[in-house]
Amino acid sequence: MRTERNLTRLDRVFARLDREPERPAHIDVPRMSRHRVALFAATLAVYGAIVWAVVSTSWLVRLDWQVMFFRPYEQWSEIHAFVDYYVVLGQRGPTAVMIAAWLGWRSWRQHTLRPLLALATSLLLLNVTVGAAKIGMGRLGPHYATTIGSNEMWLGGDIFPSGHTANAVVTWGILAYLASTPAARRWLSALSAVTSLGVGLSTVYLGTHWLSDVLLGWVAGLLILLALPWFEPLIARTEAAIFDLRDRRRDRRAGTVPARPTPVQVPVRHKPRESAQDVSPTACTPKAPVYLAPGPHSARSERTPVTPVGSRRPPHTDRGTRGTASTARPVT
Repeated sequence: MRTERNLTRLDRVFARLDREPERPAHIDVPRMSRHRVALFAATLAVYGAIVWAVVSTSWLVRLDWQVMFFRPYEQWSEIHAFVDYYVVLGQRGPTAVMIAAWLGWRSWRQHTLRPLLALATSLLLLNVTVGAAKIGMGRLGPHYATTIGSNEMWLGGDIFPSGHTANAVVTWGILAYLASTPAARRWLSALSAVTSLGVGLSTVYLGTHWLSDVLLGWVAGLLILLALPWFEPLIARTEAAIFDLRDRRRDRRAGTVPARPTPVQVPVRHKPRESAQDVSPTACTPKAPVYLAPGPHSARSERTPVTPVGSRRPPHTDRGTRGTASTARPVT
C-alpha cells in the first residue's frame, strides 16, 4: 500500500521559495534623476528656512509658545492613553526591529541583500545628520523652557529636530522606497506620510516637542529618503563584497574537509636466499625444544609403530591375497 506525505503549509511556502528567481528583474533601483535632484534642493532650502526662522526668533517661535500654552494634553485628555501607545511608532528601536524583520523576509525571498542594506544606510544617515543637528543646536524642550518667547537654542538640549518624527519618516518611508510596483509605492508613500504625521503631532500633544521641531524632523527624514539613490552604488558594491566573502568562506570550508587517506603500500624487503654452499649443516638442523631431553632425537617417520604387527582381522582361508587372481571354488 503506497502512502503519500501530506504537505504542510510551511512545506508549501518553502517549495514556493525554491522557485523564486535569484534577482528579480522587475524591481528597478531608483536613480538620482533631475526631478529628484530638484526636489532634494527644494527640501534642503525648506530645511534651512526652518532653522533660520527658529534661530532668528521669528513668528514660528511665537507659534511654538502659543501651542505650548494651549496644552493639548489637557484639552483632549481622553485620547492621552492612545497617543502614548501611538508615539511608539516613531521610536527607533521597535520600528527598526519591525521593519528589519519584514525586509529580512524580502531579502531571503528575493535572494538579495539590498533591502537590508538600504535600511542600514538610511538609519546610519539618520543618526549622523539628525544627531549632529540636535547636538549642534542644543535646543531645550517645552518642559525645560526658561524664558517665555525665547528660542531656547544652544542651552544643551537635544530636541531640534524631532528624532521621533524623522525616524518615522525614514523607517516607514523606506517601505515605499523599496516597493516593486508603482501602485505599491504610491500606497506605501501615503501610509508612511500619515504615520509620520501622526507621530509628529503626538509629540506636540504630549508636550515633548515644539511644533517647529516636528516640522524640521519631517524635512530631515525626507532629505534622507531623497538622497538614498546616491548611495545605491555603494549598496551594490557592499552586497557584492558580502556575497564574495560568503563564496570564499564556502570554498575554504569545502577545501579544509580532510579526505580519506589512501593506504600506502610499504615495500617488503625479502631476505636474499642463501646458496647451498653458504648454508652450514648445523643451520638446517632444527633446534630441539626446551622440554626435551638433550641428545639425538629421531623423526616421527623413523619411530617404531606402536600398533601390533599384522592385521587384527581373523584369517580367512577362502580369501586370497589382494591383487592375485582368485581360484575357482569346487562345486558340490
